[in-house]
Amino acid sequence: MREVLLERSQAYQKVFSGELGGKVLADLERFCHANTTTHVPGDSHGTSQLEGRRQVWLRVQGYLQLTPADVGELVETAEVED
Repeated sequence: MREVLLERSQAYQKVFSGELGGKVLADLERFCHANTTTHVPGDSHGTSQLEGRRQVWLRVQGYLQLTPADVGELVETAEVED
């Protein structure tokens, strides 16, 4: 599990590094409502759609910021929670 998470994190970091990666991240940040509310008053479906986008942003950011120490903690937690 540790190796899979590390490889995935490294892949995200490689894909989103550099100038082009920064441009894509900036577009995703806006599109995924990373820094704004996802609540659409009176529209639960619209809210759900925007929250789904935000979850994608959080996943990308999570892998971009994942360190080997973080992976160790995730693996330990997963083993304890089984």
